[in-house]
Amino acid sequence: MAAANPLSVLFVCTGNICRSPTAEGVFRAYVKDKGWDQLFRIDSAGTDGWHHGEAPDVRSIKTAMKRGVDISTLRARQLRPQDYQDFEYLIAMDRTHFVHMQLQQPADAPSHLSLLLSYSGVEGHHDVPDPYYGTADDFEKVYDLIAAGARGLLDFLLTEGKIRR
Repeated sequence: MAAANPLSVLFVCTGNICRSPTAEGVFRAYVKDKGWDQLFRIDSAGTDGWHHGEAPDVRSIKTAMKRGVDISTLRARQLRPQDYQDFEYLIAMDRTHFVHMQLQQPADAPSHLSLLLSYSGVEGHHDVPDPYYGTADDFEKVYDLIAAGARGLLDFLLTEGKIRR
């Protein structure tokens, strides 16, 4: 049975085929490992709709699968105005997404916007770089950054008393 008011988290990147679906999958895995999957509603979206309905990039799928996280069933979608009402936390993968989200956020929207790596504790990194035009190593590095951010985000939500157990 799902929680009456699950905590809602939306991860956002550009096309919703590399970084944000990876973040969604990693965060889901961490939440499930804690036995809290019923306490959360987790999704991902892109600032642009170029890949609407597509599966994540095969390199993202392979990288996540190597780490025991299956993101192959996720499908890309574009960030919608209603998302600012429906999700408490909108988490940007980089500063470009963050600015886009700030500009699009309705004045009355209750959602909290932040950068994923602001939770990571990784020095010198603000943005999760886009691995799309990179190598397999780039996808591995991106996964590691996302994993650090997702762990930090979950810790933040727990210490701030946001998880409704």
